[in-house]
Amino acid sequence: MATLVSINISDKKGMRKTPIPAVLITFTGLAGDAHSGDWHRMVSLLAEESIDKMRAMGLDVKAGDFAENLTTRGLDLLALPLGSKIKVGPVLMEITQHGKECHTRCAIYHQAGDCVMPKEGIFAKVLSEGEVKNGDEIVIVKGE
Repeated sequence: MATLVSINISDKKGMRKTPIPAVLITFTGLAGDAHSGDWHRMVSLLAEESIDKMRAMGLDVKAGDFAENLTTRGLDLLALPLGSKIKVGPVLMEITQHGKECHTRCAIYHQAGDCVMPKEGIFAKVLSEGEVKNGDEIVIVKGE
């Protein structure tokens, strides 16, 4: 079963995000997060398995350190084709982008010479609103 292991927000862009236990996800993204807005990257997701790769390199990193909104476990995010729909708790999202261009090298990149978010993170737009909490199940929606 795929699960949501951490919800992360920040009030400024370009910062590590702070884990919180629950959040309202609206049609613009996570309430209180600087990356919310009317665009195709409302919510960012990164697998905890990707963070584990950085830990294996000797880095002391945790959920939110890569500026992802939702940290997942048990789901191969990059295997989800663009347009795929997933449900995180009660919230329906559509995958809109795989990876991103990293215009400025973050602190993690300078520390390790690499960062997983540009290569292994994905982005989604919100199709239905609701509150999500740590431990919520993540389901791939079929046939929509």
